[in-house]
Amino acid sequence: MISAANKLAFVALPERDLVALAAVGYDTVQSLLAHFPKRYEDRRRFDAFPTQASPAAVCLRGTVIDASLKHFGPGRRFYEVIILDGSGGVFGSGKITCRWFNMPFIQKLIAAGHEVSIYGKVKDANGRLIIDHPEFEILREDDGASIHLERIVPIYKNIPSIGQRRLREIIHSLLVQTEPSSLIPIYDVDRSSARAQAFMDVHFPGLVESAKLARRRFALEEFFALQLNVVWRRSRYREQAGRVLGKSTTYLKRFYTSLPFDLTGAQKRSIKEILADMRTARPMNRLLQGDVGSGKTFVAMAAMLLAIDSGCQAALMAPTQILAEQHYLTFRHWLEPLGILVALRTGNRDEGNHLEIEGDPQIIIGTHALLYDSVSFRDLGLVVIDEQHKFGVAQRASLIQQGVIPDVLVMTATPIPRTLTMTIYGDLDMSLLDEKPPGRGKIVTAVRIGAKQTDITKFVKSQLSQGRQAYLVYPLVEESETVKAESATEAFEKWKKRLGSHEVGLIHGKLRPEEKEAVMRRFREGEITALVSTTVIEVGVDVPNASVMILHHAERFGLAQLHQLRGRIGRGGHKSYCILLTDGKNPDALEKLKVLEQSSDGFEIAEADLRLRGPGDVLGTVQSGLSDLRFTDFLADTALLREARALADQVLLEDPHLDGIHQNLRAMIDDFTGVADRSITGYHQ
Repeated sequence: MISAANKLAFVALPERDLVALAAVGYDTVQSLLAHFPKRYEDRRRFDAFPTQASPAAVCLRGTVIDASLKHFGPGRRFYEVIILDGSGGVFGSGKITCRWFNMPFIQKLIAAGHEVSIYGKVKDANGRLIIDHPEFEILREDDGASIHLERIVPIYKNIPSIGQRRLREIIHSLLVQTEPSSLIPIYDVDRSSARAQAFMDVHFPGLVESAKLARRRFALEEFFALQLNVVWRRSRYREQAGRVLGKSTTYLKRFYTSLPFDLTGAQKRSIKEILADMRTARPMNRLLQGDVGSGKTFVAMAAMLLAIDSGCQAALMAPTQILAEQHYLTFRHWLEPLGILVALRTGNRDEGNHLEIEGDPQIIIGTHALLYDSVSFRDLGLVVIDEQHKFGVAQRASLIQQGVIPDVLVMTATPIPRTLTMTIYGDLDMSLLDEKPPGRGKIVTAVRIGAKQTDITKFVKSQLSQGRQAYLVYPLVEESETVKAESATEAFEKWKKRLGSHEVGLIHGKLRPEEKEAVMRRFREGEITALVSTTVIEVGVDVPNASVMILHHAERFGLAQLHQLRGRIGRGGHKSYCILLTDGKNPDALEKLKVLEQSSDGFEIAEADLRLRGPGDVLGTVQSGLSDLRFTDFLADTALLREARALADQVLLEDPHLDGIHQNLRAMIDDFTGVADRSITGYHQ
């Protein structure tokens, strides 16, 4: 028997396998056994050969009856094989075509006469059923009683130079040889289950349910390490000596009195929570999360006034020049009458937006220019970061470090499913804006399948003739050879003709910052009445008179993104309309769009997005700091996350500085630094 801690070099494996495994970081038995399957194929029964295209992937078994290398255009080729249903007549004699483009090596792996297993999504190409770039494996006659056939078979993420069959054989051999006692976890999160059996069940399950239970057990281990990272960082942050602010509320009271409307209950509650934080001796580390249009800006103003009343400066960093200038104009409108000096700093000198910070401004608003230009803060006491997920870790840290342990408030208008909040923002205190200010116009959302352009144009014209403004949104900047969707640049010329005397503008991400701002300024001032755009207007753009949004090829946008875009209308008192145009060919896309049609609650939509697409796609695992997680499919399991958090809290209670934890557990929690870095803890270490 061997130990899980053994180096693979001491296991009887060919040198070529050792080199290939070492190249991807697998050097011990334990590390390779943790290379869990990405999916399973039930090779006791395969799917029936399809008769039509389907958005869901299928797993088929058949025989290659033809194979050939074909050309399409200069220097471009693809390898094509035709596979005949191998079910022995149970499902008929169906055929399917598989293609691999610009991958000539495939012809050395699969040829006529091979019996194969293939996995992929079926599409209809001019009446032929085709799978492009399917996963495949050659089946052999001697597989009947092996680990490769007639059972639930693991399918792994590819390791270069090691095929699926060989990898499966190596892992099975290690499982058989490894001493069970050496697989005991460094902190046993599930003492009632044998970990060695869990490894066998996750790799070679006898039942599908056994694999699910084993994966859930390993997900608990992983989430425990993640949560321990979060609570440990939170604890360390709270041990720091900060500064006490907010004792005086003179400016805040004058601000309240000057408002011609009352703040919502959620805004008042959030301000009280921020005030309580600022009055403690530890630095504030708070997330202000609210749906589009929930009034985060006024809460941020209140927090900044509390800092100013304590003699400090406050800074707000926004991700785009458009948003920074909008904040600047808003803050000046409301705060300059109170005697507050507000300054703007962006990277654009040409349009006059790069304002030198002269005198002694109390509030400084800017883009990343706050980091890289010579901004001299007198005494930075509060940092507000808007749409903080748009900034990198180093950028946020750079601004924060320009103060002496300042309080920090980060804001996001991107609703996150409640089941994920404890994972992504578990080390921040949270304020939630779950109400919208009164007086906002109602937004009518409607899905339109195959709508006529004449009808769309007629509707837009009718709204513009009433003095309203419209967004006409497209998924692409320019025409694409690979994506069949009209671009904003193409549509701009067409809309100018359709709308006649109405002024039409164009904005997209490829324009220079000063060009984008010039277009947005003209739209805000009403010179442009219809704005053709891409998703560059997704965040922060506030034009109360805009009451129409036409989203072309709506199926190409994410659900949360569609909700953000919709938030650009309905900001005034007028009834607004969000029209989602689609061809209706994709059932999954239609289901997504129907969610938006039926709900305006960002958190409800986020939960639906999580259900439809899964946590990895919803969050973007790399951007969210979850790229190293192996079990993102369990991030929606609230009970599991709470169990992991409870275990982490218990460990920290028993060992506040984690001095007694196993060194491997220390390495595990350090692996999740990216998740904590999504927030801002640890920056003042």
